[in-house]
Amino acid sequence: MLRIRKLILVLGVLMSPLAASPAHAQVSVGIGFPHVSIGINLPAYPRLVRVPYYPVYYAPQLQANYFFYDGMYWVYQDDNWYVSSWYNGPWAFVDRMDVPLFILRVPVRYYRHPPAYFHGWRADAPPRWGDHWGRDWEQHRSGWDKWDRRAAPSRAPLPSYQRQYSGDRYPRQVERQYQLQEQKYRYQPRDPVVRQHYQERGRGQGQGQGQGRGQGQGGQGQGQGQGRDH
Repeated sequence: MLRIRKLILVLGVLMSPLAASPAHAQVSVGIGFPHVSIGINLPAYPRLVRVPYYPVYYAPQLQANYFFYDGMYWVYQDDNWYVSSWYNGPWAFVDRMDVPLFILRVPVRYYRHPPAYFHGWRADAPPRWGDHWGRDWEQHRSGWDKWDRRAAPSRAPLPSYQRQYSGDRYPRQVERQYQLQEQKYRYQPRDPVVRQHYQERGRGQGQGQGQGRGQGQGGQGQGQGQGRDH
């Protein structure tokens, strides 16, 4: 279960000597949904651009491995993945066994702050996660890098309403973020893994029972794949 894996990872970070260092993520555990600060502090909504032929956006102007996929934001930092439904967090840990396939498949060239171990890997191919994370991961995620490019899903619409929330207007409380998202962005994730993250977030607020069970209609009259480059 995602929740159990997240709690185990959070406990491991809390018990580590590195957890006390300001250079590492500061961890706080919410009710049923752990959140972390990973040092990303955006003054405004970032410019997001489509990754060609993938249902993913990336942020070319940020010095961060920052993506948007299926209604949520994804960041790769310090060998960990994090997810948020708002552009500036707070962020939740994502177990490497549970990272969505199309996030894993994004080519190396779209990582704007690649780690040193990416050096020498093909820019037009995804990171060599199996080599880096080992045999257990490779066996668990067998076939992750094989897919029919003609059958890739459409991109989710960008949550453009978040542009009006910057600086002091940014909603720091996750409960408020959830409320605004329910009002202004009715898109429901289609990817089963993303949908589970979304449901975990809703359950953490005591408001998400039954969320994400529909067919994932785009909000505000937007169908799937309606997001535009910015």
